Amino acid sequence: MKPMQTLAALWLALLTSTVLAQGRDLPDFTRLVEEQGGAVVNISTTQAVRRAAVPQVPGVEDEEMLEFFRRFIPRQPGPGQGPGPRPESRSLGSGFIISADGYILTNAHVVEGADEINVKLTDKRELKAKVIGADRRTDIALIKVDATGLPAVRFGDATKLKVGEWVLAIGSPFGFENTVTAGIVSAKGRSLPQENFVPFIQTDVAINPGNSGGPLFNLRGEVVGINSQIYSRTGGFMGLSFAIPSDVALDVQKQLKEKGRVARGRIGVVIQEVTRDLATSFGLDRARGALVNSVEKGSPADKAGVEATDIIVSFDGKAVESSSDLPRIVGGTRPGTQSTLEVWRKGAKRSLSLTVGELQEDRVASAEKPRGQKPVETPANRIGIVVAEISAEQKKEMRVAGGLVVTDVRPDSKADVRKGDVLLTLVHRGQHTELKTVEQFNRILAGLENNAVITLQVRRGEATSFVTISGLTGKG
Repeated sequence: MKPMQTLAALWLALLTSTVLAQGRDLPDFTRLVEEQGGAVVNISTTQAVRRAAVPQVPGVEDEEMLEFFRRFIPRQPGPGQGPGPRPESRSLGSGFIISADGYILTNAHVVEGADEINVKLTDKRELKAKVIGADRRTDIALIKVDATGLPAVRFGDATKLKVGEWVLAIGSPFGFENTVTAGIVSAKGRSLPQENFVPFIQTDVAINPGNSGGPLFNLRGEVVGINSQIYSRTGGFMGLSFAIPSDVALDVQKQLKEKGRVARGRIGVVIQEVTRDLATSFGLDRARGALVNSVEKGSPADKAGVEATDIIVSFDGKAVESSSDLPRIVGGTRPGTQSTLEVWRKGAKRSLSLTVGELQEDRVASAEKPRGQKPVETPANRIGIVVAEISAEQKKEMRVAGGLVVTDVRPDSKADVRKGDVLLTLVHRGQHTELKTVEQFNRILAGLENNAVITLQVRRGEATSFVTISGLTGKG
């Protein structure tokens, strides 16, 4: 054999062996699917159509950007959309069995508002399910069917997941039951807009409408997450999917099973992100922590001596790298827990001890909300902010008859307010109106003429000021 032919043969043999070696390194999902696929279910719901449905994306802040974050549940009009006594809408999602006696985990938005929940098993049985509890803050719901001897999943430790690790999803995208897709972990601990209580697992697993509530498995066949959201310009898969970690899901389901609701901690501070410039001006080594803008009077933080301008750098020994970390850490702490937080104050660290309070139940998110009750919190109004009614306890503490707390401010808002501000009074053409309900406030705004000028009395921490908004557009 000639030297060139020998070299070519050696190169071909080396290439072949490399390809075969790489092939052996690729995971085989068949056994995992055979063992765990039977625990994944298809969920369909029906509900009476009480008003015209307008497609909405939970957590939208910037229409042009955040409209891409869409829940996966396709809602189509049911057969009763025409004349008839009881029009219905139907939706499809996924879920998975966590115990042989019929407990199933899914997303809260899959079963939200449902009058009837139907669960279809892989053996073609169809069972009615009831909601044990739902938590919209984490988008987790626990439902139950009347059955025994069901196949159940095993849970893994999501904290041990590594970026680049293979993961697999099983669900019902577009209603195609038990569809299997695979990919890798793209990132961990992702914070999404208005999702303060979940450190999402980001993957490139193909997830589409109908996958909501389905499990995310590691190669050991353990559930490490619940598929919940996608980033998409079209509503379909574009390579970015987000799952709720299994440790968060297990904690929530335990509380839902025991009490039907989730108790979360609170300390009563309004915070903001620490930028590089702020870190420099405060003498902090780098941009980290949560800067305290104001402290709620009488709150656990107030009693512990937390001050505005403090930078909270750790809570119960857990580092606060970003301001979004603090609500997650505090929210995951049981009310009544004695905790220690470390703050950066005037160029030095200081440790403070406090007793964690309880975050009041969000009436919009409550699984126990009576049917027909009007939501307390609404989408952004005409001036680009979202408000919610304050509790009787807060009114008593602030010595006010009413007031609305700002829970979100759109980037295009003309109002110089921030999250946590309390709006007390609206002034227009000399008329002073005390703000008491969300409906009242939005009704007033909707009735104002274009280019109207209004003034809001704003309580921020202990300070009260007036904010003027001019040039209203887009009359409601």
